[in-house]
Amino acid sequence: MCVSCSFGEKLRVTVFGQSHSAAIGVVIEGLPAGEAVDMERVQAMMARRAPGGSDVATPRKEADVPRVLSGLVDGMTCGAPLCAVIENTNTRSGDYAGLANTPRPGHADYPAGVKYGGHNDLAGGGHFSGRLTAPLCFAGAVCLQILERRGVNVAARAQRIAGIQDAYCDPAETDLSAWGAGGIPTLDPKAAERMKQAIMEAKARGDSVGGVIECKAVGLPVGLGAHMFGGVENRLSAALFGIPAVKGVEFGAGFAAADLCGSQNNDAYLSADGEVKTATNHHGGVLGGMTTGMPLVVRVAVKPTPSIAMPQQTLNLATGRVGELVIGGRHDPCIVPRAVPVVEAVTACVLLDLLLIGR
Repeated sequence: MCVSCSFGEKLRVTVFGQSHSAAIGVVIEGLPAGEAVDMERVQAMMARRAPGGSDVATPRKEADVPRVLSGLVDGMTCGAPLCAVIENTNTRSGDYAGLANTPRPGHADYPAGVKYGGHNDLAGGGHFSGRLTAPLCFAGAVCLQILERRGVNVAARAQRIAGIQDAYCDPAETDLSAWGAGGIPTLDPKAAERMKQAIMEAKARGDSVGGVIECKAVGLPVGLGAHMFGGVENRLSAALFGIPAVKGVEFGAGFAAADLCGSQNNDAYLSADGEVKTATNHHGGVLGGMTTGMPLVVRVAVKPTPSIAMPQQTLNLATGRVGELVIGGRHDPCIVPRAVPVVEAVTACVLLDLLLIGR
């Protein structure tokens, strides 16, 4: 088993396959037995990430209907590893012919070629592709249902795309009812329209744009996680960086805290309905690597899609000459909208693992 394809301790999630292989899939070990899994809800989560669903996404169409091979009996987890596969049905590997000696800027082609001696799968990016986030969404959809039964809810939104900001949301707010909806999931529909316009303008130029995804989890008990290297931020960051195109992760005020004074950044403790809370949530629900009971707030920075239609400069590894490269194929002009459910999914998997580990 490739350890870089797995994450989790008590709950172990392993992803397998390549973008253009016969299928991709996931194995989830450590799920509690006797947990109901609503496959309609799973499919709805898969549909949010699936390609070909809108004009701001790649035109590659995949049904992304998971086929469960093991781990469920009459819709309930049975204690065995839960394994599901998702067939790849709309591949065009010919679009990637001739790339062996001309690495694409912004892609893993060159370091992967060196690491694997030229045997790496270049079609669709191989196992470095965002296609591998589909099985992550399956795992996350299962974990989200189990978390909800334990009083924990997780949701994400596109906070920023191409510099266009969604509406402000108080980090201490616990209402997630408006999160995660729409083709571009924002709190402000007008912001979504402006984001879409920016994406379509970039697409018309043959270019791409990036953005920031914010994810929030509410209902977490106090004390999950650990100090130093076993903290909530550590575990969650490691998993979130497994999502292709993620280039940064921050919690709470994040990097903005560096510009504050301690008197501004500290969150005062108070009692609310007999529970210990903080007046503000600059800490994003985590202190000393442990949950505080306040909403967990995490953001990820997503780079612009590296596969663009504009001519780019690259090095021909066979001739040693610099030349022009035009990338074919079908690609998202912005990864952010389809990555929102992936961030939800990965966050849910990590949080369920932490709950199973216990306080």
